[in-house]
Amino acid sequence: MHWEQLLSLKRQGDTNKRLRKEQDPTRLGFEVDYDRIIFSPFFRSLQDKTQVIPLSKTDFVHTRLTHSLEVSVVGRSLGRLAGTCILKQHPQLAEIHGYGFNDFGAIVAAAALAHDIGNPPFGHSGEKAIGTFFSHGAGKRYRELLNEKQYEDLLRFEGNAHGFHLLTASREGVPGGLRLSYATLGAFMKYPKESLPHKPLDHIATKKFGLFQSDIQDFTEIAEDLGLRPMEGVDGKAFCRHPLAYLVEAADDICYTIIDFEDGINLGLLPEDFALEYLIKLVKDQINTEKYRGISQMQDRLGYLRAIAINTLVQDAIRIFMEQEEAILKGDFSKSLLDHSRYKAQIEDILSVSVDRIYRSSEVVEKEVAGYRILSDILEVSTTAIVNDLRGNPSAFDKLILQMLPLHSVEDGPDAVYKGLLQASSFVARLSDGAAVHIHNKISGKQL
Repeated sequence: MHWEQLLSLKRQGDTNKRLRKEQDPTRLGFEVDYDRIIFSPFFRSLQDKTQVIPLSKTDFVHTRLTHSLEVSVVGRSLGRLAGTCILKQHPQLAEIHGYGFNDFGAIVAAAALAHDIGNPPFGHSGEKAIGTFFSHGAGKRYRELLNEKQYEDLLRFEGNAHGFHLLTASREGVPGGLRLSYATLGAFMKYPKESLPHKPLDHIATKKFGLFQSDIQDFTEIAEDLGLRPMEGVDGKAFCRHPLAYLVEAADDICYTIIDFEDGINLGLLPEDFALEYLIKLVKDQINTEKYRGISQMQDRLGYLRAIAINTLVQDAIRIFMEQEEAILKGDFSKSLLDHSRYKAQIEDILSVSVDRIYRSSEVVEKEVAGYRILSDILEVSTTAIVNDLRGNPSAFDKLILQMLPLHSVEDGPDAVYKGLLQASSFVARLSDGAAVHIHNKISGKQL
């Protein structure tokens, strides 16, 4: 893969090539990507979507929106640092094409801003709730109406694939979705493959999937323009990652490692002294002991350690990225950047405590259970209404559901049932936590 192609400014529907040299320096194309994402309704709904604690009323806790903003800030730093090094290694990018280090920062920042945009309500349990509806719930009855890959899209509903769908899918009067640059869409794609085969290789890019069957043609066009290498040894559509996707992933990994841990401390799920010990182990070589001891407030101490920890992991991620640049461009780098970190043991210790004390806390588990029921019930009425309408025999209740919810009739055709079920799943996944509760109350007759 080559940086000249990987930094493509092309957008869906373009007929002319976009050159970096011809960009308006006051508002570059990659910065337009950031603006389009942040003003989109999909991004706005993240303000009421769970990061760790579902439906939390505590000011301290991060939502998907605050998490995404923080990941974007870290991603911008990673991109700029990497861009500075890349331009030294490949001076023609600046001298001939006009790229600057800020371009790399803008691409990673935009992709990082969107990295959770497709995630359902109620955290990762939301993905599982949608999949469980089709594997063990009322959605099982649709199995025989779908081909194997279509069913897998729903059975293992994936927020990453849904994110690409939201960013790129055409809607009536809106061709190409948000029409982001191909470079940003490439950096967004952590798992550039379709749903089957499941984990075909021991490679980070095939750990999950990032493409619904409905979006394969669009992504193939993007991948070919960017020069992404097809993944060898995989039966089906699968590509090597865009190199900057490793930086987006690193920004996310850094933030949830440190900041979810911080939420646990603020919520009292982790004793302060016990928790701070883990952070100090990570930053012990960089910490100013005298300054740290002079900080009286717990939140200020935590903020000081957080800043040092993030900077430490950012610098380490850049070191790994540049050491592995050749392998990354060949598609041969098979792990995440932090898997190669010199701080891997400390990271794993923090994550182990987070899993035990935060992600499995009674508050999280109880609200995830409620989320399963809420999403399953909404899916049951919405899929039933769409499929019955497609068959031409909707009940009076089905008609009311189609009128109440923003669902539209699906045109008959060979993939009509799949498109209808994906539409219902996408509708549920776009809901915020609060909106899901509100709709569930309405269809259950608890709210008039």
